[in-house]
Amino acid sequence: MSLEFSTTNEAPETAASPCVVVGVYDDRMLSSAAARIDEKSDGAIKRLIDSGDISGKLGSSTLLFAQPGINAARVLMIGLGEQKKFDAARFQRVNAEAAKQLKSLPLASATSYLVDIEVPGRDAHWKLRQAAIVSDAATYKYTATFKPREKSKAEQLGAIVFHSQADSGTALAQAEAMAQGILLARELGNLPPNICNPAYLAEQAKKIADAHDGVSLDVLERADMEKLGMGSLLAVAQGSANAPKLIVLQWRGAADSEKPYAFVGKGITFDTGGISLKPGAGMEEMKFDMCGAAGVLGAFYAAVLLKLPLNLVTVVPAVENMPDGASYRPSDVVTSMSGITIEVLNTDAEGRLILCDALTYVQKFDPQITIDAATLTGACVVALGKHASGLMSQDDELVEQLLSAGNTTLDRAWRLPLWDDYQNQLDTGYADVANIGGKYAGAITAGCFLARFTEGYRWAHLDIAGSAWDEGRKGSATGRPVALLVQYLLDRVAANKA
Repeated sequence: MSLEFSTTNEAPETAASPCVVVGVYDDRMLSSAAARIDEKSDGAIKRLIDSGDISGKLGSSTLLFAQPGINAARVLMIGLGEQKKFDAARFQRVNAEAAKQLKSLPLASATSYLVDIEVPGRDAHWKLRQAAIVSDAATYKYTATFKPREKSKAEQLGAIVFHSQADSGTALAQAEAMAQGILLARELGNLPPNICNPAYLAEQAKKIADAHDGVSLDVLERADMEKLGMGSLLAVAQGSANAPKLIVLQWRGAADSEKPYAFVGKGITFDTGGISLKPGAGMEEMKFDMCGAAGVLGAFYAAVLLKLPLNLVTVVPAVENMPDGASYRPSDVVTSMSGITIEVLNTDAEGRLILCDALTYVQKFDPQITIDAATLTGACVVALGKHASGLMSQDDELVEQLLSAGNTTLDRAWRLPLWDDYQNQLDTGYADVANIGGKYAGAITAGCFLARFTEGYRWAHLDIAGSAWDEGRKGSATGRPVALLVQYLLDRVAANKA
């Protein structure tokens, strides 16, 4: 975690901090902490409101320097917008904006009183944990492939102290683990594909396994996969000079007799589309096509840091999809590990081809639940945009649990149908199933394809093509769905204790 977090009970006017952070609504209403600062500073905040220097507009910020009666050197006021509209999403936004502003100031630490603000339906534990997670994410900066720069002589933000009545030990431990998992997922997603290839993902998995008791790693090579009959996964890998890897991490936090939970993540470290070549414009974003793998690795890492009392297996099929004389072609028929034959109608529908073999492989662990995460379809982005991940499953209870976890963390998902009505779009005259279902309902037919390989066990599919990264030249991996998956596991632990 790039920032350190702690809590305090000190009043805002007496906190001897380089900066205290308080909130102001757009109707001249002050948060309780802002009201105390205003009272002790003889109305300094209200004078700024009267002069128009503070609007209270959601996400706006104003900096007030040292005032008589206030121990802090600065007061950062963050706009909260309309009080009656303030909710969990706005709470998340104002904490992120505060962290960004703090990072731009020459200070090593700050004390935030934003956690005191009332958020309908959310308790003190949630507010403290969420404030820490979003503050850490907001101050993240990718530096891995830049020329090393001289460190600034000015102080740099390294810690935030929150005023909170929550059980800070539990909330901050969860925040730290989630933030570390999100950071890992973002770093892996943001790295260029000449660095983050299948072998690199395997190396990162090894670092996790080597550093933590209770974690084991198995990496299957091409020959291992050939023996298992993973013809679908290996077909995608045919055109690349980078060998495929099947990465299998296990965390044993419970008795060996307990069935594990299973995460499977799509790990296409670069996707050209293969012979069905993608357009050149925007192809550089296809380094993010392994964000499903990054997400499940991040969630696994967080679960290990929290030492969750459950068993977890995480499987990452890591492959590069490249055009080459050896590449698989449209109209090829490949045989999956399950024995189901697949006609390849488009080599750019490759994610489901590696996932289907991984989903078959993971059954050897007899998991009680299997969840896959994949940047699978542009159709899901069209349907849901960048805000919600697509969720598909025929298990209503599992769907409700995942939706609940998403709503808790604001790493939200939305259910799409997985009805048998769509299955006939995958019919073909040359194999058991085609790898695409035509122009309509593309995200759903991709889910229907995967469903054929998960019959008989509890499974859900998360299409994160829209939520996994922000588009554009400066777009960055988001670290989703780490928070959703970790919260799902936390909820299962709580349910088992109840």
